[in-house]
Order: sequence, then structure tokens, then C-alpha cells
Amino acid sequence: MNYRHSYHAGNFADVLKHAVLAQIITYLKRKDQAFRVIDTHAGIGSYDLSSAEAQKTGEWRDGIGRVVEAELSAELKAFLAPWLEAVQSLNPDGGIRHYPGSPKLARLVMRKQDRLTAIELHPEDARQLKSVFEGDYQVRVIELDGWLSLGAHLPPKEKRGLVLIDPPFEEAGEYDRMVEGLARATKRFAGGTYMLWHPIKADSPLAAFDKQLIALGRPRTLSVRLLARDNKAAPGLNGTGLVIVNPPFTMEAELRQVLPELARLLAQGPGAGSEVRMLVGES
Repeated sequence: MNYRHSYHAGNFADVLKHAVLAQIITYLKRKDQAFRVIDTHAGIGSYDLSSAEAQKTGEWRDGIGRVVEAELSAELKAFLAPWLEAVQSLNPDGGIRHYPGSPKLARLVMRKQDRLTAIELHPEDARQLKSVFEGDYQVRVIELDGWLSLGAHLPPKEKRGLVLIDPPFEEAGEYDRMVEGLARATKRFAGGTYMLWHPIKADSPLAAFDKQLIALGRPRTLSVRLLARDNKAAPGLNGTGLVIVNPPFTMEAELRQVLPELARLLAQGPGAGSEVRMLVGES
């Protein structure tokens, strides 16, 4: 277990994942009723882009670094606004030294009546995560295998919310675990929104993953993918994908509108592009 997101925080994959996460939470806030966000693989919560790890890879420069310097269309600017406003709140003096991981981002976008459950298995990371939220009564940090939370912590008492499943993909079988976990979770909490992140690499079993999700048949299963470069041209992380079950009703159309522009902005080589596809429609 040697994956550390400190090397990758703020990269192009984080841009898509966190922009969509902030948008879903913003949509949930349209109703006064409280909701809960459950982050199954939460990490350490906050990242310093001036750290040795972040500076070693410099991945954030081709992610959030490009976004904050770009002239954006009105549509893309509006879509990214909840995420960018949260990032800017951590950097009141300008620049982007401090970057929120998904649990910190969720907390920044939530209201006072909403709650966050942040789950992290690694003891050291869980300790850091607890320090980030120390004294915050709206947040519960649990040291636990995130896959187990899809049974034990669902449904939330609020009966509304978002479940983020974002494993590090350092073990074989993570795609199968995602489908199995989604099957269990949606049986317990069918009305929730689920967002699953996955990497896109040359050896990623994307076609098989899609077939499994279609066979699972959960209504309104949306696939969103962004390629920074041709997936066959280079090893490593070439793209980023999200699966969203029960997305906000406006999200598919919004992503179809803004994702091509975002893909051009984040392109790192030939073959960059995007795809938005509804794998399973209404029941």
C-alpha cells in the first residue's frame, strides 16, 4: 500500500472529479432537507501543492494550474464555480498552495445542517484526516475499510445524500469490487446518488466494466470520461472516468456542453477528448 495522493493532488483527474462532486452537492442543496456525504476512501483531506511530493511530479500544473489561468466560456466557468470557489477559500492570499481533497471539498460546499462521513483505512492517513476535521461536529472520521461502509453505513439517517467511491486502484480487482459494492449499496439506499471514480490506462478493462454496469441495471447510470491523451500511446494515467448513478437531472446535458472544452484545456497530447454516455436509462 504505497499510493499517496500527495503526488497527484490537483491533477487533471482531480479537476473532473472534484468539479462534478461540488456540482452534485450544490444540486442537493436546492432542497432544505439535510443530506449526508459518505466518502469511502477519503485520504488525508487536504494537500499542500508546495510540498516535495507535489513539486516532484508537478501534475497540478496541468490540472488546476491550467484552469485558474485559462479564459473559460461562461458555461464552463459556471460549472466549475462551486469547486473553484472552495479552492479559493483555502487560498485567501491568492495562488493555489492549498488544495482540498474530496472530503475537505465536500465540507466546504455543504451547509450547516448537512453531514459528512469520511472513511479511511490507512492508520496514518486516518490520523491526518481526523486532525483536519478536529472539533467539527458535522464531520465523522472513521478508520475502516471503505468497502465495508457500503453495507454498515447505508442508508444514512438523513435518507438523502451522495456516496463517493474513490479507491486508489493499487490492488487487482478494484473494478469488480466497485460493481459489487454498488450492487450492495443501492439495495440498501436506492434513492442516493453514487459517484465512482476510475482511472483510464492502456490496460483498464473499460469495456468489461461498462458491461457489468449495464448488466447491474441501476436506473440512470451515467458514464463520464475525459482523455488527456491517446489511451494507447503512453503508459500511466491517460484519462479519468466517473460513473454516476442517479445524477442530478441537469448533469448529463451540462456535461455534454462543457466537457469538450474542459478536455481541450487539459489535453496533454494527441487523442485528448471526452465522452458522456447514459449506460442505463430510466427504469
